[in-house]
Order: sequence, then C-alpha cells, then structure tokens
Amino acid sequence: MKVELTKFRVKPGKSDVVDEWINYIHESMDGVMKNLEGDKIYVETIFREAFNDVEYLYWYSMQDKIAAESEPISPIDEKHLEYFDECIDKTFRPEDMTAAAVMIQDKFKTYMKN
Repeated sequence: MKVELTKFRVKPGKSDVVDEWINYIHESMDGVMKNLEGDKIYVETIFREAFNDVEYLYWYSMQDKIAAESEPISPIDEKHLEYFDECIDKTFRPEDMTAAAVMIQDKFKTYMKN
C-alpha cells in the first residue's frame, strides 16, 4: 500500500475558484468515488490551510502500491485537471511528506486487498 501526503500552494486570488472546485467534488461525489475505485485509491482527502495570507492544499491518499494510472481520463478527471491548472501555483515545488508510521487495522488491510 502507498500512503501519500503532498502540499500544494494555491495561486494568489484563486481561493474562490478553490471553493468552486471543492463544491464540484462534493456535487460529483458518485463519479469521484467510481474514479477512486478504478484508480485503486482507497482514501483520498483534501485539506485546506491559510498561513500568512497564503493558501495551501494538502492531498492525502492511501492507494494500491501500483495505482491504476493507465485508466482512461474521465470527464471528472478532466475537470479536476482544469481546476488544478487554474488554481495550483506551479512556481512552488509540491512538498511530499514522508510517512513515519502508517497505522491501519488488519481488518481494513484485508478489506483493501480484496
């Protein structure tokens, strides 16, 4: 299993578009969940932080060691990539956090493997 946490900086003035993006995710949750299943992502969470007048998004995921990256791009993925391109500051190098300890109960590990 692969566990990831990555920090991205939001472009200045794009907080309202991030709100729209998050709303889109909520409104499209059925399709989002189908994409996660197809991509073998068990958990994905987006966190928001505002620090010193700069906004950041953190992506947390738990997925199969070999995620299904060869899956065809869905309309939801295309929309997600549009929001990502509009909102994420590409001059800021994304920060990948290192998982120091991953604690998952065996019953959930077994379920995830099936």
